[in-house]
Parts: sequence; structure tokens; C-alpha cells
Amino acid sequence: MLRRRREGRTNYRKRLKLLLSRKTRCVVRLTSKHSIVQFVDYSESKDFVRTGATSKELVKFGWDKSTSNVTAAYLAGYLAGVKARKIGISEAILDSGFHNPNISERLKACVKGVIESGIFVPFDLKVDEERMKGAHINGTELFKTVKGKIGEVVKQ
Repeated sequence: MLRRRREGRTNYRKRLKLLLSRKTRCVVRLTSKHSIVQFVDYSESKDFVRTGATSKELVKFGWDKSTSNVTAAYLAGYLAGVKARKIGISEAILDSGFHNPNISERLKACVKGVIESGIFVPFDLKVDEERMKGAHINGTELFKTVKGKIGEVVKQ
């Protein structure tokens, strides 16, 4: 038995299906403190991360709230999408790992951020817009400010 499968870290059947699509994967990983979004291409020797962003990077844009909430997940996805668009990525396929994309609100928020940045990801979304924009943490104005600063990254 393969070590990563035994450790519960890789689902090889799901990975094979994603790799057979031959598209760039939008890899979303959620930890207890951060949201990580990466755009990954496959090669036989190893996977190649083309670009990515974490919710920890939002501090550079003035985010002073928790990096583990739905709003931070959306902004991390938006930042990763802006970076991906800047290097020429226009579409990707979602790789959610062991997270169920129909249940996880943070995962849906990450993908919504990627889609709203201009990257096509075939995924049907129903996200709570109020939580995504920071109403539950009294951060609606901060959300708008940070999203605007991230949008300026495109212009540079």
C-alpha cells in the first residue's frame, strides 16, 4: 500500500481523474488557521505550482481580522485568481482534496473568489453573500478596502 494513501493524505483515484483532464488544477487546502489556494500543473517528475496565495498574505493588504474565516477565504481565493490571471491562466479545475465542496463554506468562498477574479472554474456555487463580505465579523468596510487593494495588483 502506498504511504500517502495509508496516511490518509492522497486519494489516488480522485487525483488520477483530475490529472486526466490535463487542465491546471486550482488546489484549495484549508487549515485551522489559514486558507491556501494554488494553481498547479502536472509533470511526470513532480507537480509544479505556478502561483498561489494564502490568507496570511492578506495582512499586507491591511487585513487585521482572523485569517480562518469565510471572508478571509474569499479574499485569499480572489488574490490567487488575480495572480493567476496576471500570468495567463484563464481556466482551472477544482482540486479540493479530502474536503467536501458541497459542505465547506470556506472552500466555496475560496472558489467564489477565484471565479470573481476572472478565472473559469466549473463549480456550482451557493455562498452566503453576507458572510462572504464580512457582515458577521463587522468587517464589511475592511473587506471592500482589501479587495480594492488586491484589485490594484492587477494594474501594476
